[in-house]
Amino acid sequence: MLISELSTSEYNPFYHTYIQALGEVDLMQELEGGKKDFLLVLEGIPSERLSYAYAEGKWTLVESLVHMLDTERVFQYRALRFARNDTTNLPGFDQDTYVPNSNASSRTLQDLMEEYKAVRASTICLYRSFGEEMLLRKGVASGSQMSVRAMGFIICGHQAHHIRIIKERYLS
Repeated sequence: MLISELSTSEYNPFYHTYIQALGEVDLMQELEGGKKDFLLVLEGIPSERLSYAYAEGKWTLVESLVHMLDTERVFQYRALRFARNDTTNLPGFDQDTYVPNSNASSRTLQDLMEEYKAVRASTICLYRSFGEEMLLRKGVASGSQMSVRAMGFIICGHQAHHIRIIKERYLS
């Protein structure tokens, strides 16, 4: 499924910058290619850089990485619920509560790489299992209607967004 097939009515405008950042991509190719791209970024991070924050009050690099894992899991869960026709309105999640409670500072780069591989492999398997009808299903999360396919692109766009920030602000 191509991103150009996605309607802006399938997601909250807040996520538009994530989706637009991807360009014209196929969802499954982006999920798989994004995994390879992100692992290359992770492999290039010096361990001593994990505790670095680029400004006062900003997350450390390791906190940003854990945030990415948390966010992918949350969106994966939402996609599963909506694909299965669960009509329960799902609450939002507060990233600013998750991060300080993530125990990120105790994590190693190797540990994060292994966890990322597992999380992304799970996302890929889940999205491979969805038929066209399931991808079009919608539900409400954080007070906004979202489609299953939009959440897949948001997962990819959120990662692309953070890769850009990591390269520009944490590794430059």
